[in-house]
Amino acid sequence: MKVRRIVANIETRDAAAARRFYHDVLGLDVLMDQGWIATYGSGEKMQVQVSFMAQGGSGTPVPDLSIEVDDVEAALEGMMAAGFAIEYGPADEPWGVRRFYVRDPFGRLVNILSHR
Repeated sequence: MKVRRIVANIETRDAAAARRFYHDVLGLDVLMDQGWIATYGSGEKMQVQVSFMAQGGSGTPVPDLSIEVDDVEAALEGMMAAGFAIEYGPADEPWGVRRFYVRDPFGRLVNILSHR
């Protein structure tokens, strides 16, 4: 048996807010939209990972999601231009990532990072 995919499911009544954050700002593609569910993703091949954390590193809270991007500065600029408040960072962490925390429209704490 192999795990083929891991999907994060976030409850919302505001599909437009999800589209603005995950599609418009982060650039994820709309893979499916059935009205009651919209799935965002990418055609890029990605690793399957699940992390279990006691803390978020560097004394931060545990994020609900971690999203690795190819350009953390562009992601940061996009979030700020869209009016999303940055809650931590940007920071160069001792384990080799540059990252920041932002809350999505549903209050989920999102760790956006790039490996250095």
